[in-house]
Amino acid sequence: MARLAQTAGLTDVQSEILATVRQFVDKEVIPRAQELEHSDTYPTDIVEGMKEMGLFGLTIPEEYGGLGESLLTYALVVEEIARGWMSVSGVINTHFIVAHMISRHGTPEQKQHFLPRMATGEVRGSFSMSEPDLGSDVAAIKTRARRTDDGYVIDGSKMWLTNGGSSNLIALLVKTDEGAEKAHQNLTTFLVEKPEGFGEVAPGLTIPGKIDKMGYKGVDTTEAVFDGYKIGADKVLGGAPGKGFAYMMDGVEVGRVNVAARACGIAIRAFELAVEYAQQRKTFGKAIAEHQAVAFKLAEMATKVEAAHLMMVNAARLKDSGERNDVEAGMAKLIASEYCAEVTQDSFRIHGGYGYSKEYEIERLMREAPFLLIGEGTSEIQKTIISRGLLREYKSRS
Repeated sequence: MARLAQTAGLTDVQSEILATVRQFVDKEVIPRAQELEHSDTYPTDIVEGMKEMGLFGLTIPEEYGGLGESLLTYALVVEEIARGWMSVSGVINTHFIVAHMISRHGTPEQKQHFLPRMATGEVRGSFSMSEPDLGSDVAAIKTRARRTDDGYVIDGSKMWLTNGGSSNLIALLVKTDEGAEKAHQNLTTFLVEKPEGFGEVAPGLTIPGKIDKMGYKGVDTTEAVFDGYKIGADKVLGGAPGKGFAYMMDGVEVGRVNVAARACGIAIRAFELAVEYAQQRKTFGKAIAEHQAVAFKLAEMATKVEAAHLMMVNAARLKDSGERNDVEAGMAKLIASEYCAEVTQDSFRIHGGYGYSKEYEIERLMREAPFLLIGEGTSEIQKTIISRGLLREYKSRS
């Protein structure tokens, strides 16, 4: 059979892009990931390499200087990058979501202003929906934008901004007073331009230092504190107050495919490390891969990798076709993240004591995999989305 996680029906262009990215990952990312991750260093040179390859504009329409590729192409690129180091995929993930939202929902002026510079990586996006006390109840957002004669004034605190310090554009979801009865119809998305860096980066906007995390190192995760921050009405995404929740959910939907792709990438790498180590490590006179207990474990791991990859590809292709994919994206994110954690732990066990050493890659993967159980909605949230969709489709006629 072919190697795991192959995708049928790709165009020559897609295959060429993926081959180029894999070569880049093998040469530039994997050899440096351990050192950069352990020192929690932002991968500046790697990011510059991705800029040169055009990855920041991968899905941005050609009329704005991007490559105009599909969600499937992007997801497969993310899978390759996460195989090398998940943090690098995080650098472009929120950027991709923001670019998607502007492409789909922005005004003509917003598209022209942001997308050409986003395609080159000059403008890099971050995505801000969560708050310190929010959890999964997005409609309970407290950060508020108050209307004034010349725009809005924003007050409140946001949490868990990936690229919070290194980005210069934030897609920000806040509460506005639209007079709607439903809470989610009183939410608006703003496009907040800011300088890169930490501290008070603009009057009324502070980006505190990086949050110290168990894994997902290198990429900066921050808070954002708004205190009387002034912004023009022209920075409301789509020029449509009250539609921010719908716009953000569209972004999260493609983000779930992205998280599934990242989970697939980590699982692929964990399997690669396990199958290589199992053929090198010998006990009782033979490689441990020849012991049935380990051989069966490798078979289970490979099957999980393949299943997760296929579900991720299906969800991406469905979104590309224009069909609703909330259930399929939720299924893909659920199974890919859960299988990623299981495959990574199995790889860790196959490595034995060496898996606990920071000299071995699997130690890093063990700290990265759990993040994907939470990002873009926990497994429990995915089950809620899936079950609601199923009940909608299989509504009882009794």
